[in-house]
Amino acid sequence: MCKSPLHDLLTALPKCEHHVHLEGTLSPELLFELAAKNSIVLPPISGQASGDVGADAVDPAFASPEALYARYAQFTSLDDFLHYYYIGFRVLLTASDFEALTYAYLRRAATGLPGSRTGNVRHAEVFFDPQGHTPRGILPSTIITGFHAAAARAERDFGITAQLIPCLLRHLPVADGEATFDALAAAGHFASGALAGLGLCSTEIDRPPALYAPVFTRAAALGIDRTAHAGEEGPPGYVSAAVAELGVRRVDHGVRAAEDEDVMRGLSEAGVLLTVCPLSNVALKGVTRIGEVPVRVFLDRGVKFSLNSDDPAYFGGYIQENYCAVEEAFGLSVDEWRIIARNAVEGSWCGEERKAVILSEVDEVVREWVEGSV
Repeated sequence: MCKSPLHDLLTALPKCEHHVHLEGTLSPELLFELAAKNSIVLPPISGQASGDVGADAVDPAFASPEALYARYAQFTSLDDFLHYYYIGFRVLLTASDFEALTYAYLRRAATGLPGSRTGNVRHAEVFFDPQGHTPRGILPSTIITGFHAAAARAERDFGITAQLIPCLLRHLPVADGEATFDALAAAGHFASGALAGLGLCSTEIDRPPALYAPVFTRAAALGIDRTAHAGEEGPPGYVSAAVAELGVRRVDHGVRAAEDEDVMRGLSEAGVLLTVCPLSNVALKGVTRIGEVPVRVFLDRGVKFSLNSDDPAYFGGYIQENYCAVEEAFGLSVDEWRIIARNAVEGSWCGEERKAVILSEVDEVVREWVEGSV
């Protein structure tokens, strides 16, 4: 638990989350539950999951949820994480599976652990990877149906709103990503509002943003909001290229932008929001500790960012834990937390009316905290 004097403020602050992968919220408990429901044998055998897993291989991580949590705490790289991430996909088969997954995340984001209220996410914009599911015969419409059923329930139960964003996968052929986008657009998922925008994720190595400029240009022509992972593994130039060549108004991760003053100046002047994921950066060895995440640098340079959980079931923390970890590392002021919270709201893709409600809640929480501290 956060020991900062500002802990109660951090829990009370209304939050918006823009960088969380739906599949990355699959807890070991739910993974085992859905595996049993769908008669999926764990661990996987050859040909049933990403990675080279021999037919007679036995992974002790799948002995129990507790063993799987212990394995998740020992990731050595992005590829190590992705091996387990894609194994988890296998248990997700039906709309009800995706509904259960989505509702579990939204409940945790809004309310924290059972018996507490330490999340207070008021609006979430959630990624999913259609290309990770269609080869298994799972149509995007199945995921979309389950997501929106859960989102409607969660809004009634917890007052949280949610939107869904498909991400194209960089490690797959560009043409496959283009075909995926075209199919989603042809099905009317963007026009209907079932999908809130377009994203781009997976490994950045040797996959510059320019490769995806044609499909992002088509999305722009349809009035679709766009975001892209850049500057986690790739150089600072990937961040500025995502803005210039893909036309994004948000950049996911973007932490390596701090290495280049010109890139940071461009982000600040353009008002582009970075969706920073501190606990993820540590878990995947991008940094060795939270204090190395450039939170202080971004605040001092006027670079807007939000704090997010990325793949919380795998990285040991949801959004509240990320807030607390940042406060413990940097000791920010009340006004700096107000700026972070407001920037997160203003960088969201929900409607202006919804933004106004959450901004008002942020200001009220800060006002009450300051008055109570005087």
